[in-house]
Order: sequence, then structure tokens, then C-alpha cells
Amino acid sequence: MPTTPATAAHSSSNGTADAIMLELVDESGTTIGTAEKLAAHQAPGQLHRAFSVFLFDEQGRLLLQRRALGKYHSPGVWSNTCCGHPYPGEAPFAAAARRTYEELGVSPSLLAAAGTVRYNHPDPVSGLVEQEFNHLFVGMVQEHLRPDEEEVGETAFVTAGELAERHAEAPFSAWFMTVLDSARPAIRELTGPSAGW
Repeated sequence: MPTTPATAAHSSSNGTADAIMLELVDESGTTIGTAEKLAAHQAPGQLHRAFSVFLFDEQGRLLLQRRALGKYHSPGVWSNTCCGHPYPGEAPFAAAARRTYEELGVSPSLLAAAGTVRYNHPDPVSGLVEQEFNHLFVGMVQEHLRPDEEEVGETAFVTAGELAERHAEAPFSAWFMTVLDSARPAIRELTGPSAGW
């Protein structure tokens, strides 16, 4: 992936992991500061910038991922194609494309903004809180997936009907339905009425 000033500032040259910083925002999405990632998610949570990506194949099926069991937040649950946080100073669009490549080994096609949504979702298992101003993106996936096993436990392409069945039976991330419902108008525009989204 290309290096930008924001990503270069967060890559470590000596192999040690630097603290991951997030952008704190106000209710209108204006940046007001930064906070360390885990601290921003500890109750009651600090409102921060995030993104969620929904990618579809040419049949209009949504790519889901099951989060790896080793993740400290919401491990082992199903969620949208990719989600995460821009680095401070990184554009949400660039962060969405970067993180999709890092997690799934693919570059999205036709990636487009699909609005924003603000939510407050506590995770009952970990006690962490998602206080997020979330930038939504929809697009296509036209490459063979190469998931990073430290990030992604499993992937699945599902129709709208298959998603409803899976959602009724399997655990999903606390934020999944909120971001999906907010992105639906853009999803319908991308996939067409016959896909049923």
C-alpha cells in the first residue's frame, strides 16, 4: 500500500509497536484531539473517528468477516467487511482502503462514501465501549481474498436472506446492524434492487 504522511508517522522502523492513537471528535465530527486506542474504548468511551466498509461481489453478496479470536475487542464475532480507525490526520477514505488491504489482502473497487453515523455501543463481553463517529463506505471486491489470520478468523459472502439467517444464529459485533442500516441506501444504489438489500 502507498505510504502517506499519516501512515508513515505510525510505522515503526525498529520493529516495535508504537501506541495506536485515534482522532477524538465532537458531535459534528470535527477533530478536537487524540487518545490512545484502548483508552478511548474504556467506559464510558471517548467519541472518536472510525470507518466501516461494506464490499460486495458481482452477484450482490456482502463480504462478512469473523473477527480473529486473538483480537482484544469483540473477538470471534461476525461483522462487516472491514472496520477500524483512521490515524490522526489520515483521511477516512484512505484509512478504509488501507485497512481493507491489511486485513483481507484486497484493494476495493468503486469504493464510495456512504454517509456517517454516530453511535454508542457498549460491548457486554469486554466492557469496552464504541463511542464512534463512523464514516461508511461501500464498494466491490473483485480479487481473491488473502486474509491476515491475526485479524480475520473466517470470511463469507452472503445474500440479504442468508445474512438474516446468520444474524439470528451467530454472534455479531455490537455495531453491525447500526452501520449496515445506515449504509443501506448506498448499498442499494450499488447492488441494485434485485439484490434485496
